[in-house]
Amino acid sequence: MKLNTLPRPTFSRLALRAVTPLASLALGSVAFADQTLSIGDMHSSYNRNIWWMSVAVIVMAILIFIGVSYALFYTVNKFREDKHTAEPDQFHGNNRLETILIVVPVIIVTIITILAARTMAIVNPTPKDALHVNVTGAQFWWAFEYPGSPIQGGTGTVTNGNELVIPAGRQIAITVTAKDVIHAFWAPNLGGQRDAIPGSKKTFQIDTDQPGVYQGNCTLLCGASHANMRFKVVALPEAQYNAFISAAQAYKAPAPATPSEQAGYNIFMQGKASAGAAACASCHRIQGTPAAGAVGPDLSYFGSRNTLGAGRWEGEQAKAMLKPWIKNSAAVKPGSLMPAYEKLSDQDLTDLQAYLDTLKLPAEASYWGKVPVR
Repeated sequence: MKLNTLPRPTFSRLALRAVTPLASLALGSVAFADQTLSIGDMHSSYNRNIWWMSVAVIVMAILIFIGVSYALFYTVNKFREDKHTAEPDQFHGNNRLETILIVVPVIIVTIITILAARTMAIVNPTPKDALHVNVTGAQFWWAFEYPGSPIQGGTGTVTNGNELVIPAGRQIAITVTAKDVIHAFWAPNLGGQRDAIPGSKKTFQIDTDQPGVYQGNCTLLCGASHANMRFKVVALPEAQYNAFISAAQAYKAPAPATPSEQAGYNIFMQGKASAGAAACASCHRIQGTPAAGAVGPDLSYFGSRNTLGAGRWEGEQAKAMLKPWIKNSAAVKPGSLMPAYEKLSDQDLTDLQAYLDTLKLPAEASYWGKVPVR
């Protein structure tokens, strides 16, 4: 009886499997959900500065490798045993060679230090005209707050969950922190990464001069759904970004227009005691309504978003997963802290979805579908 009918992998196949991820890292980019995460994206000034510093260091490393290899093979060949059978000369050392071996590394390290210091001096200071955005990481989602954009006729500032909207061609000053454990914020195409640490705030810059939708991730293991703690960065032309911010500042959730929407509104604001369901408003905020929760993501323009579960699902899949998400989020996203609503009926879930779908920005301020996915 044959225990295994599958063909054994050849050495070349095994080697290819091992080399492929290493090659991806070496090239500085990796495919992710139809997008390319790349530290070599030259549309970001941060990436450009880091790239040219790296090129200089890599060139020096190649020259050092060539020089050392040449010296090694030259010495081995010149002084190999079959050419020299006599007793070698005895001497105390070579002062000139020892001096060179000390001076050359000092010069190399000095050059690299100057290049690194110059690059840090360029990328670290926050420009005066930078757009400030506060970023807070939590298990397992992101909150983006625009402190310079107060809400009209209300309190607080424009806030969005898991989808960061920025203007292309402008420096964005990101101030990052965390609610619970240490996370890490990184959108590789737009700049470097920073740890999000509870009780600590760090400011750094990201930017791109190419409008588009970019992928971001938490890059520090933070719990069961670390891999599902994603976000999108939507870089819009300046005029479209201004339209988004203006509409977000003036946004007020529309009143329910149908019985289903009204029923969903009531469940959201008051819960449903007969089903043991607490009010969604105790954790979520919707601009222009009594809902002012700060535990979960802001849902003010939920209907305008393209993602669900901090990027766990996108597009049509996100819409299809909304009911299972409300019913028991932890069952579809491990570690989710959102309480389960398993006793809500299918009609209750339909009503909630109907209400949430009404929470939309005006068409001219919508940020999805206006720029390509990068």
